[in-house]
Amino acid sequence: MATDLVEIDPEKPQPEVLERAAAAVRRGKVVAIPTDALYTLIADPFNLHAVTQVFAAKGREIHRSLPILVGGLVAAEELAGELNNRFYLLARRFWPGPLTIIVPASARIPLKVTGNTGRMALRHSRSAVANLLMEQMNQPLISTSANISGHPTCHSGIDVFGMMDGRVDLVLDGGMCSGPGATTVDITEPFWKIIKPGAVDEKEIAECLRPA
Repeated sequence: MATDLVEIDPEKPQPEVLERAAAAVRRGKVVAIPTDALYTLIADPFNLHAVTQVFAAKGREIHRSLPILVGGLVAAEELAGELNNRFYLLARRFWPGPLTIIVPASARIPLKVTGNTGRMALRHSRSAVANLLMEQMNQPLISTSANISGHPTCHSGIDVFGMMDGRVDLVLDGGMCSGPGATTVDITEPFWKIIKPGAVDEKEIAECLRPA
């Protein structure tokens, strides 16, 4: 596959570039975009061909779930199974922002997206590109780091293109994305735990979840 590289303004994304990316996702393609937590690969979580393409593009093990971007609390509630109080405390404190929260998945989410675990990782990003795409398409998006599994996450569109050329359909180049990436926290067990450290410190999460 030939990978196209298109420049985008991450603060004020051009409508024609967003439409091109949305059209690619609707066709079951994989697109790389800049976010507030480095570059990410997006795709349609309800299209099993697209889901397979994401696993293939990353060389990712199929037992690992694919994180999902949502537009806010209501969208999260539509995708998740039962949500506990810890979810609402964290989402209201850190969303939109670089915190990914692992929750039970509802039957609406294809089991393949969850890595056959029945759990999924949700995030509401500050990214104008991500949020405008979801608004335009009226759906959530798969959002997994734009890199081959085992390699560093890419900080620029050129880096993504260099690593993922021939593996994805389109790269939206919004320049450099700085920062450590998103923190991932699992709240599905009796005791919450950090799965992946990132921009939100463990101490901040502990303070948010501390009993009153």
